[in-house]
Amino acid sequence: SLIGRLMFKLPEEMGLIAIAVRQTQGKGRGGNVWLSPIGCALSTLHITVPLHSNLGQRIPFIQHLVSLAMVESVRSIPGYEDIELRVKWPNDIYYSDLMKLGGVLVTSTLIETTFHILIGFGFNVNNSNPTICINDLITKFNKEEGTKLKPLTADCLIARTVTVLERLIDIFQEKGPNGVLPRYYKYWIHSGKQVHLYNEEGPIAWIVGIDDYGFLQVHEEGKGVESVHPDGNSFDMLRNLIIPK
Repeated sequence: SLIGRLMFKLPEEMGLIAIAVRQTQGKGRGGNVWLSPIGCALSTLHITVPLHSNLGQRIPFIQHLVSLAMVESVRSIPGYEDIELRVKWPNDIYYSDLMKLGGVLVTSTLIETTFHILIGFGFNVNNSNPTICINDLITKFNKEEGTKLKPLTADCLIARTVTVLERLIDIFQEKGPNGVLPRYYKYWIHSGKQVHLYNEEGPIAWIVGIDDYGFLQVHEEGKGVESVHPDGNSFDMLRNLIIPK
């Protein structure tokens, strides 16, 4: 991609973001294709992170910071705090725990002692199909609560996401995971949820949280807490199933 070629040529202090109105060749996790029609907030952001820093030592955490920034881009606007936008580990944005509204894909390249990170993020702001969009949630909220919240635009939410993300990264670099985890847990959908390990008849475990490296922690009866990794696991929210590989 163009941004992938540009990112090593720019001066370090210059930021770079690509914003797409429509996307036909987007990539998702595991080689999936990510198609996005007009009405979505879509962008790819380039950031650099020093290897010898809190975040540089815990690079998987970046996707969680971006997911949180996307949710907060809406829920930190006065009046919009109760719009039911949430984080699904490791990299999705959901309406409650019901429907996916967006996602994050992070790729990183280490050059000497600096990570060059490309963050692709997108969320459905204004398409009622094929699932639901943020402005539908706002309309629904207005109807139920008698409020008059205005619809939001993709441009506004991309700008707010990047601003919130910069702040979250600063806090993480200063205080580590504990600086941001309370905010993350406030918006995630997994608190106290039960999952099955290995298969649908497998042992039951409870989701505890995420560890210092951003991996999911589960507590299996009689076995204590263990971490499971996003790229080596099937995490099927619909069936509450985790398969450690």
